[in-house]
Amino acid sequence: MSEFDKILVIDCQAAGISGDMFLGALIDLGADVNKVTSAIKSLEKRDYGYKNIKIDVRQVMRKEFRATKIDVTAESVFRKAGSELVEIVEKSAKNLKLSEKAQQFASNVIRTLVNSEAKLHADASDAHLHEVGLVDTPAEIVGTAVAMDDLQLFNAKIYATPASVGGGLFKFSHGILSSPAPATLEILTSKNFPIKGGPVKSELATPTGASILVNLTDEVSPFYPEMTPLKVGYGAGNKDFKEMPNVLRLTVGKPLENWLLTDEIVILETNLDDVTGEIIGHSVDRLLQEGAKDVSLIPIFTKKNRPGQILKIVTDQKNAKLLSQVIIEETGTLGVRMYPCKRHILSRELFSVNVQIDDVKASVKVKVAKDRNGKIIQIKPEYDDVKRLADKTGKPLREITELVTMRAREILLRK
Repeated sequence: MSEFDKILVIDCQAAGISGDMFLGALIDLGADVNKVTSAIKSLEKRDYGYKNIKIDVRQVMRKEFRATKIDVTAESVFRKAGSELVEIVEKSAKNLKLSEKAQQFASNVIRTLVNSEAKLHADASDAHLHEVGLVDTPAEIVGTAVAMDDLQLFNAKIYATPASVGGGLFKFSHGILSSPAPATLEILTSKNFPIKGGPVKSELATPTGASILVNLTDEVSPFYPEMTPLKVGYGAGNKDFKEMPNVLRLTVGKPLENWLLTDEIVILETNLDDVTGEIIGHSVDRLLQEGAKDVSLIPIFTKKNRPGQILKIVTDQKNAKLLSQVIIEETGTLGVRMYPCKRHILSRELFSVNVQIDDVKASVKVKVAKDRNGKIIQIKPEYDDVKRLADKTGKPLREITELVTMRAREILLRK
């Protein structure tokens, strides 16, 4: 269950993504350009090996679309090794006193980038890198961290479309290769990020852009989520294609007003018609022990009009594979259906209520359900605690439940 006030959509399904396009789009959204340029200029240090850093931020047209373009150049005293790039980015983010999330983001992006090179080559941590060793790599990462912080987007729910990676051949330091570049493909593969080729014969997704993308995205979908759009920013790429505008589009919005919270679950199902009641009962117990949120049985008729049941489980995505295995092992079924599902829920919390009934003192756990605005919807004492108290006092369960509920409500109102 998550709660957020903003939504960011990274729309890279038309023209792909690069570090400069992403940073340009953030500036177009309203990020403080002075903060961004000042942060990039802070890389101009003897220890880092960059001097005479020049930053050009301007408005350009890409096939009749206005977009923001940022270019960063510098004189480099020496080529950078992977370990040096990591140190430069992490030190810069720390010295700029960025938020903890922004510092972690910058570190994750550069490490993802360097690790992809390390997997492709012998050891990128010590090897001198070529394209990613230029100043624009740390500049785009640090600049993006600053811009995201300024726009308060690290607290947003971030969606992305599948990334267009282009196609055809292009030439770089290692010779002629097909698009996407090996490092880009390695980064996207490492995070199982969906891609699509085209729509032009050109490199559309760069390693830095891919690394930013996979380290920000919470959910990938070809469609925009339900939201109220508030602002749109366009970041321009270097080339101008006749097939489409070479721009990355970022959209900031807010969730639709709803007093209910939402979370994402998985429904697991299988049909059973040749399993004994004892095995089904044991399977239900085992599934609950392994973390199922809910287990239910639905009576059905199966082949040849045999009576059977649908075994239905509600679980988290992370437990779906394990619970599918438990279902197959315990019931002998030949397959399990899996449905990703969203649900509206109330937030829930447990707290203990101290009560005294006659001479008996006890602590009873109470579950409180609230909507996203904090309004109390339901107060429910835990059955086992109430039953234990009813047994001790000899009073009806219904009466004990009402007394505990009333006591819990008094405490919550005082809070």
